[in-house]
Amino acid sequence: MPKVIELTSADARTHFLKGGSYFNGDFPKYISFEPILQAVAAVLDGGSYAAFKSSNPHGLPNVNYSFTANKDGKFAWRPFELIHPALYVSLVNALTDETNWNVVKARMSSFEGGVVECCSSPVVSDDHQTDVATQIQGWWQAVEQRSLAYSLEYRNLLHTDVTDCYGALYTHSIPWALHGLDVAKAGKNDASLLGNVVDSHIQAGRYGQTNGISQGSVLMDFIAEIVLGFVDEMINTELANTSDVRILRYRDDYRIFSNTQERSEEVLKIVSDKLRVVGMRLGVSKTIACNNVVEGSVKPDKLAGIELQDLGTSNAKTIQKQLLRLHAFGQRHPNSGALRRLVGEFHTNVAKQTEPPVDLNVQVAIATDIGLGLR
Repeated sequence: MPKVIELTSADARTHFLKGGSYFNGDFPKYISFEPILQAVAAVLDGGSYAAFKSSNPHGLPNVNYSFTANKDGKFAWRPFELIHPALYVSLVNALTDETNWNVVKARMSSFEGGVVECCSSPVVSDDHQTDVATQIQGWWQAVEQRSLAYSLEYRNLLHTDVTDCYGALYTHSIPWALHGLDVAKAGKNDASLLGNVVDSHIQAGRYGQTNGISQGSVLMDFIAEIVLGFVDEMINTELANTSDVRILRYRDDYRIFSNTQERSEEVLKIVSDKLRVVGMRLGVSKTIACNNVVEGSVKPDKLAGIELQDLGTSNAKTIQKQLLRLHAFGQRHPNSGALRRLVGEFHTNVAKQTEPPVDLNVQVAIATDIGLGLR
């Protein structure tokens, strides 16, 4: 499970130009972006879109294609954005130029160490799994399992995340993150500085806006990690020589471990202050303190899902009863990873049936309603 940052510049370019990297959401398998990406890559031939543009895209609306997807089947809508292929390939070319790629690798390496552990550096699948599945597996190993292990050292866990992380990111902070504040400020008018090149590409697709980056691609996940790594560096500097605190960060999700809630809250303020530098703020409603680290380390839907793991050998012997249990779980935890896993396991078992059940219509009705919670 290699990290993207460990790839050569050529391999990184190949990875970013995959259809699944251009958009990593749930599109049907028959929709593939690779043909157009490869066609654009052939035209640009490693260069920039600027050599071909007939007008300045910074001043044009709707260069990127924006849409929303429902997260929980109810009121939570998540914005996605398909970056214009010419801008996307051009940005990949700039970022994975061998010299530039070495700059990125060195800079991200400098973020490591200290109190904050980054657990979300984008990874590449090295087996039959998709990159998304590999990333999820990495979360389980790096976040959940490590959180449970930290229960031996710490008594308090404070869990928080950033509100609208991608939408709030200040694009001028990208050169700060890549080059450091002093270099970036001194070179703010240098169009060849890598951080400015990345910033300019993002603005070109978003009507010249300096607030927010596109959501939905591995490339933007990677750029967000660069900026959040810069925030990690600032937090580490503030908490240098601290041994009573540990922070696990998975993208915009923070888990603060300490031995008292008071200490966790002190660290939370530091995290909040450093995030504001790049335009982000923490979501107060999603900040949860827990004095039992084991309990707080595992998501509630996963704990509930473990209780439903054995769907058919005891209390729910018929398929209809199993479906009703899944339905009840889905009402409590809609669109959750645990629900998807349980439905997948149920499908594997029910597919072994050779005769249609007498209550087929009822089963279909229940299953359909469960499916609504997985949108």
